[in-house]
Amino acid sequence: MQARDGELGAAVARAQNGDEAAFAVAYRIVQPGLLGFLRGIVGEDAEDVASDAWLEIARDFGRFKGDGAGFRGWTATIARHRALDHLRRQRVRPRAGGTEQDVLDLPGPHSTHEQALESLSTERALELVRGLPRDQAEAVLLRVVVGLDGPAAARVLGKRPGAVRTAAHRGLKRLARQLGVGGEAEAGVTDGACRTLGEST
Repeated sequence: MQARDGELGAAVARAQNGDEAAFAVAYRIVQPGLLGFLRGIVGEDAEDVASDAWLEIARDFGRFKGDGAGFRGWTATIARHRALDHLRRQRVRPRAGGTEQDVLDLPGPHSTHEQALESLSTERALELVRGLPRDQAEAVLLRVVVGLDGPAAARVLGKRPGAVRTAAHRGLKRLARQLGVGGEAEAGVTDGACRTLGEST
């Protein structure tokens, strides 16, 4: 995801100058991660919430200022607000959702927890993430699925970067335990998770 930030930033700049095809490029780059993030929060209603979010994104697009990474953070903030609004309206816990075509992709060196998560269906992986405390679930989704760095994820959540880093670390550690990774492997999980997410240890 982060490797495409240059392409995304260029597409956003062209779109803001009236290039409709460039807006479609930006959408195609951002939508998969945004949809995965929303599935982790609202389950099977993610498509509807994403549609609402993109309506707001398109409406306020001319006001956005920033690069490709900034655009991913901005769209994630809008999507999160729409998701929380949706949950308040529904007054229910997020439901299971997702399809086999969606991928919870953990980049970087393969560690035991990554291999375990990759072997799960997307539905099961997102179900596990939804079972985390809200702060941990959102931190993991923003860092791993949307691909935001620590400061950008912190801006989306309105928290300090250290708090988001800690929440993501604890969430990944808890997921590893649920997947039966323990002992020495678990120590590697948390260290590897930080490296995977672009954090220094």
